[in-house]
Amino acid sequence: MFSRLLFFVALLLIPGVLRAEETPVQKAGFAKKLTIYLAKGPANACGAGCDRWIAIEGEIDREAAQRIRTFLFPIKDRQLPIYLHSPGGNVEQSYGIARFLRAHKAIARVGRTIVPACSTGTQVDAACLKIKAAKGEVEAELTTRNAMCVSACAYLFLGATSREVAPDSVLAVHNSKLMFVVHGHPPAQVVADFRRREMVSADRDRNVFLAAMGISHELSDLIKSVKFEDLHVLTRPELYRFGIDTRPLPETLWAVEKETRPYVRKIVQQKRADGSSFRMMEWRLFCESKDRGRLMFVREFEEGAAGKSTVAMMAGASRTVAFGRSARFGKYEVWSEAVTSDTVKAMLAAPHLQIGESAPATDGKLDTKSDSKSDLATFDIDTTGLEQGWTQLLASCPAATTGPKPASPLPAAAASPSVSAVPASSPSP
Repeated sequence: MFSRLLFFVALLLIPGVLRAEETPVQKAGFAKKLTIYLAKGPANACGAGCDRWIAIEGEIDREAAQRIRTFLFPIKDRQLPIYLHSPGGNVEQSYGIARFLRAHKAIARVGRTIVPACSTGTQVDAACLKIKAAKGEVEAELTTRNAMCVSACAYLFLGATSREVAPDSVLAVHNSKLMFVVHGHPPAQVVADFRRREMVSADRDRNVFLAAMGISHELSDLIKSVKFEDLHVLTRPELYRFGIDTRPLPETLWAVEKETRPYVRKIVQQKRADGSSFRMMEWRLFCESKDRGRLMFVREFEEGAAGKSTVAMMAGASRTVAFGRSARFGKYEVWSEAVTSDTVKAMLAAPHLQIGESAPATDGKLDTKSDSKSDLATFDIDTTGLEQGWTQLLASCPAATTGPKPASPLPAAAASPSVSAVPASSPSP
């Protein structure tokens, strides 16, 4: 009788909080409290015709759910996408936010919102957080590169009815950790029993939550297998198989990469015919002069395919860029071709670019008229962001072509293509 009473008293004295806690690496660069604000960027910043979005970022604290509800409830435009960038935090709060997002049929994406007015400090210092907390819209920029929604943030993300994880952003999971404070000196066995019961309850709650969100039970099994101290970055096949992001051709917007030699980049992941894997592809457009550009195409290498196909990009019916020569760098194969200003203009004017792959004809040209499906495969990629990016490149581009054309099929600044979708700042899975 005394031991049962002691166990009951111990439960009263041990408040528990379930957290998918973040590591010190993850904490860097995030506010200690979940922040939400309305952002406004340049035309097409969040997609074709989209320049306004809702930013949610920072750690998920104990009052986060109510704060999110208070902010979102009066917003009438339910089509505004929500961009998440968070290291996780309180699991119960993330469940509550997720259910609210599901009731509102929210659109959620993983992305970082950058406020230029905060340039004198960081995006999470007191002055910047004050700017973000002000009423009304905050002038901002948006990027998916190196954006992350990990740990408890992943549960929050699953609440949306439309979910998109860009090829250069990360959604990651691990098992939760039960954090509680013991008052007094209850026996170690009492504490251990309490911990075990709470974790069993947490597993049951997670299974119920994921089922309500329409997510495969396989995700719950995976989460249980990942230690709290680790992180598992969900692969594209996992995102597709678990029902998180079921797009067969997820793609980024075209965006300027401010390297030594700037370029406009787009990344696409294409689902293979077998449905069990995706192939990474990347396009880079460089400005060589006001009247000439260079387009580089990179894709993952497929055994037996090198040298047996030709790739082309078609901008409408009048302009085609045919990639005739390729080079291999590790697991990637790379094509590079010069493009005239007229071809670039045609690319900017087209809402989509068609990508075709075919076995070369006897004259080495792309056979786009073949009737054989095995000889020709095409798909479309979006051009949103390309015009703005090219305009930025032109501002620092030479006035006219000088010297001989490059002998190498690769731009000088792109000798080692990098198409990794895992941000360098994120912990290894």
